Amino acid sequence: MATLGALNPYGHLARSARTGITYIPRRTLTYSVSRRAQENGDNGNKVPQSKTTAFSSIKNFFFGGKSDAPKPTVHRRTASQKREGSLSADSIFAEDEPNLSTSGPMPTRRAQVEPTEGEEAADYSVEHRTKDLMRQAIDPRPKRRIAWERSMVARDIRRRGRLTKTEQIMRTERESLSKSHFFKTSVKKLGPLARQIAGKNIDEAILQMRFSKKKAAKDVLEHLKHAKNVAIVRSGMGLGALGGETATRKPITVTLKSGERKTITDPTAIYIDQAWVNRGPYGVDYDHRARGQINLLRPPYTGISVVLKEEKTRIREWQDREAKAQRQRKAQLWTQLPDRKISAQNQYYSW
Repeated sequence: MATLGALNPYGHLARSARTGITYIPRRTLTYSVSRRAQENGDNGNKVPQSKTTAFSSIKNFFFGGKSDAPKPTVHRRTASQKREGSLSADSIFAEDEPNLSTSGPMPTRRAQVEPTEGEEAADYSVEHRTKDLMRQAIDPRPKRRIAWERSMVARDIRRRGRLTKTEQIMRTERESLSKSHFFKTSVKKLGPLARQIAGKNIDEAILQMRFSKKKAAKDVLEHLKHAKNVAIVRSGMGLGALGGETATRKPITVTLKSGERKTITDPTAIYIDQAWVNRGPYGVDYDHRARGQINLLRPPYTGISVVLKEEKTRIREWQDREAKAQRQRKAQLWTQLPDRKISAQNQYYSW
């Protein structure tokens, strides 16, 4: 038991007990950045430094000895002067005095940096920005760009200028995708609202969300307003009524995919083609209970995405469904064979 309870002596006591071995500490108390610079010879004064030993370090620590060698100097490197460009003449941010510096309490005019001897003054104004100077940023891979252009030309030649149905739809019809930020609600609560507004006119959907009793309907209402504004400004949707197109067009009654009949008076009106819900991250909340207990809650966050299209898309889809149904009916149509005389018949078998 005595051997199990015995502890090994410390390292420095064990080393001091050995005879003939001098222990030199790896880093003394006076080991500093300045002394390390002197030992390594990183001294800018070019004065030879005496090599310090363990005894001199201990003596300086207890008796306050000072080294006669001068302290090394630190040379700070200054950064090069930044080159600043200029704004174009038609920029909305351009002012009468573009060379103003906002550093300091009050704006002051920037000091013009004069070029040093042997260095020419570089002009970075908009007038001198050519394609050759900006080639690296505009065209970083010229060979790849040329190969892509060649493949596009070859594809157009093979197609003889004809567009696919998808390309023609993308060129003739407008659509706008808008994704909302994450609301503090669940998919189970936001999903019914997304199904409620899908397929409806944007104004009708906004009206339903305005009078809905659901708590998440307020956030959906704000997102629908934002999506409508984005579709009008960026994609130019819903502007047929302003141009007077509705006065010259007759109302069209179409049958939707669900079987519902709908009369369209404005082909450029915006409707919600798709609406789905996106699950977001989980937050952190605390539920303070009795006796100092705290339960950790994980409130879910969910977002909604809508795809807005114009009513002309709905008319085109109805026409495509009608044309497909008509082709199917024609394919299944039975036609009677023509009446003609039966010839080359025999009352006996020919085998």
